[in-house]
Amino acid sequence: MADKRDYYEVLGVPKNASEADIKKAFRTVAKKYHPDAHPGDKECEEKFKEAQEAYAVLSDADKRRQYDQFGHAAFDGSAGGAGGFDFSGMDMGDIFGDIFGDFFGGGSRRSSANNGPMKGANIRMSVRITFEEAVFGCEKEIEFTYKEVCGTCHSTGAKPGTSPETCTKCGGKGKVVYSQQSLFGMVQNVQTCPDCRGTGKVIKEKCPACNGSGYVPKKMKKKIEIPAGIDNGQCVRVRDFGEPGTNGGPRGDLLVEVIVSRNPAFERQDMNIHSQTSISFAIAALGGDIRIKTVDGDIIYTVAPGTQTGTRIRLKGKGVPSLRNKDIRGDHYVTLIVATPTGLSKDAKEALRQFDALSGNSLTQASGPQSAKFDKKSEKKKGFMDKIKESLDDLSENL
Repeated sequence: MADKRDYYEVLGVPKNASEADIKKAFRTVAKKYHPDAHPGDKECEEKFKEAQEAYAVLSDADKRRQYDQFGHAAFDGSAGGAGGFDFSGMDMGDIFGDIFGDFFGGGSRRSSANNGPMKGANIRMSVRITFEEAVFGCEKEIEFTYKEVCGTCHSTGAKPGTSPETCTKCGGKGKVVYSQQSLFGMVQNVQTCPDCRGTGKVIKEKCPACNGSGYVPKKMKKKIEIPAGIDNGQCVRVRDFGEPGTNGGPRGDLLVEVIVSRNPAFERQDMNIHSQTSISFAIAALGGDIRIKTVDGDIIYTVAPGTQTGTRIRLKGKGVPSLRNKDIRGDHYVTLIVATPTGLSKDAKEALRQFDALSGNSLTQASGPQSAKFDKKSEKKKGFMDKIKESLDDLSENL
């Protein structure tokens, strides 16, 4: 017996391990090396048999005591022990049930075998709202199918004058036990009873009003509150308006998915709103007031002189409210786009040329004599700016 590994080492537990620890360790090792998980692997098969032998000894109080005193010799007769042992008297059904439940999708023998209350399924539907309604919240009326208690059988599902009977297949437990042959004997698996579907009751004569379901469908209208700040794809939960529960369980919920329509003027990113506003060439150069559209209505904003196209401004607190606190809002970012004038009149074109000349950007001005440039630099700054402003004013009047 000298070639055998220590049983405690095989299961990976200390010598003072409790019965529960030994059982847990064996379950882990057995699942790891079970032959069904490693078909044809002789090494795994040997390790599994080794673990099974170790558990057979250490899980039995008498055998464990003998092993602790005499070691492996306790079972070969050389140390006064009884000599030999087998697995026939051992109950490993709960452990093998767990193992085969993992391999074959069944349950273990210790699985719950009652037919307790179960919550009903949730119902899903959708509702469409506008961009502004998503920002500020709204009230919407929805219509859906609601299963109400049958007025004829009062949810029993049985024909008036009769009652549901205890399922004979499962004895009212709602679960049935199936035996499955394995390499190491019979393994028991627990599954939902197919006759009563886990209720423990069968209906011999069904209620004609609800066809045995206990509930009748009804079109229902209900007003729901959609909170400010909700985003596209999020759901509003209406509790207890879903499918009925079973065996006295509560109803499921109604989940209303919100679909937010696109707005051509605004785009949303989290709690912030983004948009674009076109400004004239003159306003961009000289500055001035412009009108900007927001979800709160139009506002007047003063553009700084020399604003370039693509400049982004921030309107603090003009974004989307937080779902948790509607008093906290994001921001509105506006990108200013300088509009290039088209379809200019003769006077407008002339004014634009004058502006270009005064700005020193025209081809003629740039290619003129060097002395002209020095003469231009000698002009007073104020007079230069006044001329540019006059040209822009003329341009704005002719656009």
